Amino acid sequence: MGTGMKVCLIEKLSTGGLFTIDERVWSTEMIEALHHVNYLTHGGIEYETIEGRLNIDTGVMELLLTKVNHF
Repeated sequence: MGTGMKVCLIEKLSTGGLFTIDERVWSTEMIEALHHVNYLTHGGIEYETIEGRLNIDTGVMELLLTKVNHF
């Protein structure tokens, strides 16, 4: 069993474009936690997870996120 998987966080911008926020290896425990969460934080900013896909060509899990606006 491996030590983790590379995960790429991609923000869907309000303009419709995409912006890569982060790319790093996640532990198995962090990946398993995705079954229980809909939101994550990075750099003090909260994001909602929209969808994910496994890119088998690159071996990377890609998570599509939108920024949560707190009023």
